Amino acid sequence: MSLGDNMKEKIRQELESLMTEIDFSGVVSIYQYGELLYQSGRGFRDRSNELNNNLATRFGIASGTKLFTALGIGTLIEQGKLSLEDRVFNYFKEVFPTYDPSVTVGQLLSHTSGLPDYFDEDKIEDFDNFTVSVPWYDLKRPRDYFKVFPKEEMKFSPGTLFNYNNSGYILLAALISEISGMPYTEYIEQSILKPLGLSDSGFYPMNKLPKNTAIGYIDAQDGWRTNVYNLPIVGGGDGGLFTTISDLNKFWEGVYSGHVISKDLVETFFSNIIQTKPESDSYYGYGIWIYDAKDLATEVYIMGADAGISFKSAVVKEKELVYTVISNTGEGAWPILKKIVQLGLDT
Repeated sequence: MSLGDNMKEKIRQELESLMTEIDFSGVVSIYQYGELLYQSGRGFRDRSNELNNNLATRFGIASGTKLFTALGIGTLIEQGKLSLEDRVFNYFKEVFPTYDPSVTVGQLLSHTSGLPDYFDEDKIEDFDNFTVSVPWYDLKRPRDYFKVFPKEEMKFSPGTLFNYNNSGYILLAALISEISGMPYTEYIEQSILKPLGLSDSGFYPMNKLPKNTAIGYIDAQDGWRTNVYNLPIVGGGDGGLFTTISDLNKFWEGVYSGHVISKDLVETFFSNIIQTKPESDSYYGYGIWIYDAKDLATEVYIMGADAGISFKSAVVKEKELVYTVISNTGEGAWPILKKIVQLGLDT
């Protein structure tokens, strides 16, 4: 099946018109039925030196990293070293006196733990200027975040509600290190990135980015600035992975093919574990968002938003559709994604 040349041209014209209008900076890729419908890179990866983004440019994907963390947990489950029902705090010597000790691995994965969050999106008013009580450059390992975890009571009883939680994925990353005996970033590289052939993806320090990596930009009233002082120095489980359009396409194909965890476990992780809002079609699995349009189609996706980053990558299996939009600005991806919906390419 093919959309035809007329539809492809319409997609190209409408997307490129919008990109020009909003001065888009980033990359876009749309494949359907194994056919490339549209692909483009725009804007600067380095504004100071006017270096262009291109299709091989690496971009930060913020919370898109969470699925990689979840898959890392999945590999430990299949090795028999962990289960979804295991109580997380049994693995740590650190004591969190206000946290419920019954919180499980599955509850962290599905954002149903009820834990207070160090990066509580319900409380933050200015995401571009959010800070914690220690310098960002001191957050080098997942355990380094424990000192900024809020000493607050639980939000709700574990397993009863959905509430997006970054601290939970820090704990999962620390758990990966504890069980594997390897640094979290190294374990994800060895167990996820390498088996899938994601050679242009990795956890790069913000002050030591490799060649052809997009710097994130924050646009303010006094002009732009980079996001180097607004994010942890390196990924900690809830964010921080850098990747490319090409690697993300490989990623989806490899995950669905069972190359990192079994197809049965993929099906479990990509199932409707919890409804994110009452009476909505939005669900969360283990590390992944799900839009279940019931009689139409089901879209699974990862997304991320941070200072100088906006991102979504999605798969609609019924339509054999894979699309990705990454921007090295905080808002750039959203108008493009809205246009993709208007063009009828999603569910």
